[in-house]
Amino acid sequence: MAATDPADEIAALTSTLDSIEAVLNPGDMQREAASLREQAADPGLWADQDRGQKVTRRLSYLEAELSRLSGLHQRLADTKVLFDLAESEDDQPTRDEAARELASLRKEIDGLEVRTLLNGEYDAREALISINAQAGGADAADFAENLLRMYLRWAERHKYPTEVYDTSYAEEAGIKSTTFAVNAPYAYGTLRGEHGTHRMVRISKYDNQGRRQTSFAGVDVTPVVEQTDHIDISDDDIRVDVFRSSGPGGQGVNTTDSAVRITHLPTGIVVSCQNERSQIQNRASAMAVLQSKLLERRRQEEADEMAALRGDGGRAWGTQIRNYVLYPYQSVKDVRTGQETGNAVAVLDGEIDDFIDAEIRWMRQTGR
Repeated sequence: MAATDPADEIAALTSTLDSIEAVLNPGDMQREAASLREQAADPGLWADQDRGQKVTRRLSYLEAELSRLSGLHQRLADTKVLFDLAESEDDQPTRDEAARELASLRKEIDGLEVRTLLNGEYDAREALISINAQAGGADAADFAENLLRMYLRWAERHKYPTEVYDTSYAEEAGIKSTTFAVNAPYAYGTLRGEHGTHRMVRISKYDNQGRRQTSFAGVDVTPVVEQTDHIDISDDDIRVDVFRSSGPGGQGVNTTDSAVRITHLPTGIVVSCQNERSQIQNRASAMAVLQSKLLERRRQEEADEMAALRGDGGRAWGTQIRNYVLYPYQSVKDVRTGQETGNAVAVLDGEIDDFIDAEIRWMRQTGR
């Protein structure tokens, strides 16, 4: 098979980038950014902390996306010049450098193209993620903590702000559960394919005989609620408990009964928050988490109704989604998309973009 001519590939990538921009509409993004800059310059903006944070986060996101788009165009042009220079001077090192840059551009533009598939009702929202240790004892708790680190490292790589609302630590090691937010536009649409059961196989660190252990952790992904959402929660439908925050070390939050746990009686959903010093702040954060979970529950019920009409059996796909094997070999494989890698350590260090891109394409193809 003949190799693709670099000039043809650069032209194809330029055409793809133009198609992406037709969907993302940089003109609208620039106008929105200009409006947000005016709002950010208003000294009274921070009288409402939540609004101030939303404005600055959205502005930062738009500026980064616009810079990314213009940067990709410039890099494509520079790479063409580099190939031309390599050919005119028959310079193999320059040709190799240009080939590496072209491969990098191909991967980045492919990833950006996936973003254009995020057109679900809540896809543009920020995300709330809950992780719960399931079967497997101490290994499951340790695995849940591994997943928490994986997602936080992924967000860090993309410069997405995160906020951990609540973490319940296990007695021997790891965590029983945690809830955290990824405060970036399209975080929900990007991550919602992570919803489901994750399975780990490895030699147990907690077994005296060093036997292989299989453990499980559940990941729940919900969209952050906005003021336009109508999620009514009656006081009669919730039970509120306060307790002393727990965690390693001697943080100031541990000295008072400031942590809040809310149980939604009709559904049995339980949420808690202990990251703030104030009980009032923790209650507000816990209510926001509860609203997000109820919003996602409503979305799932609507999706189930549509799936029943299509006759495809509903959301059975959302059970076990990914296997992580560290022994007797290394492998991470998504059971829905078939995406696989032998570098399990890199995946657990946050390199999950290939899995996420495959999930987004799969969900779009299957109408999930």
